Amino acid sequence: MKFIYSLSFLFCASFLLSACASQTQTPATGTATSAPIIATPTAAVSCSAVSVMPTPVLDNSVIPAVSGADFSIGPADAAVTLIEYCDFQSAGCAEQAQIIDALLKNHELDLRFIFRPLALAGALDKSDKAFMAAISANEQGKFWEMYNLLFAKQAEWTTLPPKEFEPWLLKESAALGMDAEQLSAGLNAPETRTKMISTMEAIKKLNLPAIPLILINGTLQPSYLLDYPSLNDTVGLIALGQKQFSQCPPFMVDTAKNYVAMLHTEKGAIVIQLFAKEAPLAVNSFIFLAKENWFDNAPFHRVIPGFVAQSGDPSGTGRGNPGYFFKTELNALMFDAPGMVGMANSGPDTNGSQFFITFAPEPSLNGKYTIFGKVISGLEVAESLTPRNPAENPNAPNGDKILSVEIKEQ
Repeated sequence: MKFIYSLSFLFCASFLLSACASQTQTPATGTATSAPIIATPTAAVSCSAVSVMPTPVLDNSVIPAVSGADFSIGPADAAVTLIEYCDFQSAGCAEQAQIIDALLKNHELDLRFIFRPLALAGALDKSDKAFMAAISANEQGKFWEMYNLLFAKQAEWTTLPPKEFEPWLLKESAALGMDAEQLSAGLNAPETRTKMISTMEAIKKLNLPAIPLILINGTLQPSYLLDYPSLNDTVGLIALGQKQFSQCPPFMVDTAKNYVAMLHTEKGAIVIQLFAKEAPLAVNSFIFLAKENWFDNAPFHRVIPGFVAQSGDPSGTGRGNPGYFFKTELNALMFDAPGMVGMANSGPDTNGSQFFITFAPEPSLNGKYTIFGKVISGLEVAESLTPRNPAENPNAPNGDKILSVEIKEQ
């Protein structure tokens, strides 16, 4: 059960406490029959650049821009800035803290997190003290240590009588290397309470609808999309936008030459013979992307034992593409053996960067997907990849990653 607090009560005599079940809307995930959700180019050309999903930018809304006064963690130049307004005593905020922690670990180079605390003093009995504890800890350079403590052990302190909260807090903070006397002085200082009141007065003017409240690059996120799969997809796709190409790759493949790709993965090496003569567009794109390091750290986002392992989307969402699509190349090759390598698509002529490796003969795929290679070594590595099917389990474990792709030309 996730609690979403209406903020209308904060400065009123009465308040409304709304408890809502968390709703999850699972984004479309890439499969061998479903890939990017971008408009399909016409089949009249071999390759077309596509209009990619725009990256939201900070707008001129009433939400203040990020400043040096904010509590921030993550790279300042990250592609994605996530701002959260929340209360330390709120159960929903504690749940959200776990989700954001997982996002930061999964997107450590692409995500900056801004936490803006508020106090639901009219509804929660220790909310104001928790707020002031974080402000006081910040004076010792320990804001994030206090943030982690309050959320990680929320179940312990929320049940305490208000008078027992401060002794608990001083004991726990001392174990984290904080000066307990300084923290206590800050907790009880008039200027700390004044700062809390002024912060809440400023928040009042924003007319925030409820908490947890999250904005990504200035765009308010609906409450039903604050689950980990939805936020992870949003962050991943925005970050991918920084890497996408604005035009099709130059055609550099010599169809008379032999090309081999070695996929260095977390589970070992997978060696693929590329079929430049039979699928020149697919091989040309694959080699181009490999040399541009597109596949580096891309996970196998869909692995179904006995069927296929799919990768090629650095966002890990199964919805990403390189910024262009090219035509489907049907040839005499068939999915008649394990280890055939095909282009994933969302219909004719929507090939991008996603590809799959079959684990068994799959005649149902014939005539629908470009075959551009075959595994000649390391099929057992592919078969050892962590099984995951986000379409059935949005909280599936992280997929094993491609560390790099090496192209050999003969």
